[in-house]
Amino acid sequence: MKLHTINTGMFKLDGGAMHGVVPKSMWSKVNPADDNNMCAWAMRCLLIEHGNQKILVDNGMGTKQDAKFFSHFHPHGDDTVEKSLSALGMTTDDITDVFLTHLHFDHCGGSIKREGDKLVPTFKNAVYWSNKAQWEVAVNPNEREKASFLKENILPIQESGQLKFIDTPDGEEWLPDVRIRYVRGHTESMMLPQVRCNGRTLLFCADLLPSVAHLSLPWVMAYDMRPLDTLSEKKRLLNEAVANDWILFFEHDPVNECCMLENTDRGIRSKGTMTLAATGING
Repeated sequence: MKLHTINTGMFKLDGGAMHGVVPKSMWSKVNPADDNNMCAWAMRCLLIEHGNQKILVDNGMGTKQDAKFFSHFHPHGDDTVEKSLSALGMTTDDITDVFLTHLHFDHCGGSIKREGDKLVPTFKNAVYWSNKAQWEVAVNPNEREKASFLKENILPIQESGQLKFIDTPDGEEWLPDVRIRYVRGHTESMMLPQVRCNGRTLLFCADLLPSVAHLSLPWVMAYDMRPLDTLSEKKRLLNEAVANDWILFFEHDPVNECCMLENTDRGIRSKGTMTLAATGING
């Protein structure tokens, strides 16, 4: 098995929304806002080479939306899924599986692209993996979460015939050395892949822990549907991670790809950040 970072670009979100009840005087020290109170965030995905499978975990927001949509989120930077795969000698056609942690636009928007008037899968040879509970809330969203679930990102996956649902229980193996951890505070049944590679364990944190700053338990996004559940989920998985010396992989941290953890008098904190390559997980 080999693991690779796949950068798909940067975007901006409101700093207050991303940091919840934490005062701006605190969060602005770790991610300064622009004049509109917007902070820059990564859309950092993970590629798992697993035998003959090439599994892409999430895929950013894509490029098919209109100018009005992008004006709200200010996508920037030179990275794309295609460029990141090309740097590894691959194309989108090489991806065998697309694992969607959840169906918010910044995690699954790259799943579908425009070809003329048609919406078609970006990864034409891949199986797209979601789960029934997350799919149901995505296609029948509540009013608060509706803006994050865009039908043009979601329904064409099903229409293509490439959609499958994962029903692996929490903590069990979906594939050898790849376990699924379910968390429900951010959205219903978000799936975090927990990967064992060369004797090390990596947790892809998705929106449970968007950045290193969110290791602090009270740093819970205002976007979360059930923030107290998020807090308890963070506590449970962070305790497991520090006890077992896991590597955490951050999807949205604008600077830091990964970190290791330690117990401190302020709770569990990072004991060092690094790139995925620098973790040595690939041997």
